Amino acid sequence: MFNNEKVKVGICPIGWTNDDMPDLGKQNTFEQAVSEMALAGFKGTEIGNKYPKDVKVLTRALELRGLQIASAWFSSFLTTKPYEETEKAFVAHRDFLNAMGAKVIVVSEQGHSIQGQMETPIFDGKYKFNEEEWKLLGDGLNKLGKLAADKGMKIVYHHHMGTGVQTTEEIDKLMSITDENLVYLLFDTGHLVYSGEDPIAVLKKYINRIKHVHLKDVRPEIVKKVKREKLSFLKGVRLGAFTVPGDGAIDFEPIFKVLEDSDYEGWLLIEAEQDPAIANPLEYARIGRNYIKEKAHI
Repeated sequence: MFNNEKVKVGICPIGWTNDDMPDLGKQNTFEQAVSEMALAGFKGTEIGNKYPKDVKVLTRALELRGLQIASAWFSSFLTTKPYEETEKAFVAHRDFLNAMGAKVIVVSEQGHSIQGQMETPIFDGKYKFNEEEWKLLGDGLNKLGKLAADKGMKIVYHHHMGTGVQTTEEIDKLMSITDENLVYLLFDTGHLVYSGEDPIAVLKKYINRIKHVHLKDVRPEIVKKVKREKLSFLKGVRLGAFTVPGDGAIDFEPIFKVLEDSDYEGWLLIEAEQDPAIANPLEYARIGRNYIKEKAHI
């Protein structure tokens, strides 16, 4: 059984409003999103583009609904831009999250990323880092990890479709070149399955470095279509490649068991980007929340 005092269940706003494709959910407000999160039974959220940037305003809105901030995405460009640019942006991001009470910072390297390109095939167009770029990434992440630690926080690296760290081999490489006491891992079920990886194997291998979890389900028939027709990541999202746990093909019970057995502490966050005009955000949030309650007993 999960320790209810140490494990919290939240949901990301991307099911209501999509930061990468603003037309998806453009009619949905911040207030609607956080109100429906609370209504569906969640305790926390990551930060989206529609969230207030003022700490007091955001804190008040969340307190009214019994919600906390779990983290927020940060795009690093360690392989393509001077380190100082990433550090400056990171420090501002860190300080805002720290003020909001978050303990982890989600970091994803966006140098050479194709995840936001509408016409680039997600499988065929993926970039592979060379050794110089791996060194820049590893050294840079260690520095960011130290900056996070200065505030009592951790960075959790988000492996992601269309980026230089997507596959098991690439995750292995990243983990081997970074300090285990400074750089941790975000475990995302959907991105691993989408990529064709074994999520249980990755989970077991890096369980001691996994400090943040994204629960994302997939619809395999859409992923096959994306691969077959050489579609982009964004087009796959529009077609419904992702959904909430309990609505796709992933069996989360063995995943929950590994996390339970390892005494995982931290957030379990549903992150499932869909077109909210097709997949009603509140309805799907409740499907996901009920599934976690049934299968993880939390």
